Amino acid sequence: MDWATQLLDAFGTAAPGDLRTVLMGLLLAFVLGNVTAWTYMVTHSGLSYSRSFVQSLVVLPIILAMAMVVLAVANSLIIAFGLMGAVAIVRFRNVLKDTRDTAFLLMALVIGLAVGTSGFEIAVVGTLAICGVLVLMHVTSFGSRQRFDVILSFRAAEGPGAVSALTPILSRHCRKAMLASQRVSEAAGAADFSYRVLLRNPERGAELVGELSVAEGVSHISMIQRDDESEV
Repeated sequence: MDWATQLLDAFGTAAPGDLRTVLMGLLLAFVLGNVTAWTYMVTHSGLSYSRSFVQSLVVLPIILAMAMVVLAVANSLIIAFGLMGAVAIVRFRNVLKDTRDTAFLLMALVIGLAVGTSGFEIAVVGTLAICGVLVLMHVTSFGSRQRFDVILSFRAAEGPGAVSALTPILSRHCRKAMLASQRVSEAAGAADFSYRVLLRNPERGAELVGELSVAEGVSHISMIQRDDESEV
């Protein structure tokens, strides 16, 4: 595309301290920061989502790119690269609860570093490549040991013997149901069960709960979405 070629030529011919280069670099940092933030929002799962963290993924590349430009204009690349080390040891007051968030934070910093040192092609190609990998892992559920929709828990008043009577209900609503835990209370004559369940239709989970609730001797029914469960 002609406009893309002209844009790359403009990046390649402008001087490091040129105002046009600075403005185009900051714009590129903003765009790539948005790409990173949107990738994070699309691929995020679990309970540790933070809007302020997403906004930081957009702002951090711009801040670091601007700092790198200022130091590069001052002909102090050693100090500029030292800035990256200083940023790495900063202790954020908001402790990251997910190790995956750390990867996104580091990615935002590297984008700013690349743009600030006029490595525009590296910044663009690297961002698109990493975001593509992250989306692919999200789509394929890479890293998940078990693929289940929900965790189903209930109490059977007749103990383990009552589970066989519930098998038709589970088979009707579930493609797969694997017993995760079983706790028997002989004094109470009951047992607590937890199943990892892959539903035939995730939107009809309430029907499964409804049928179990009217089954004889079944109580304390709960269903937890898989995203609420930590993957160990």
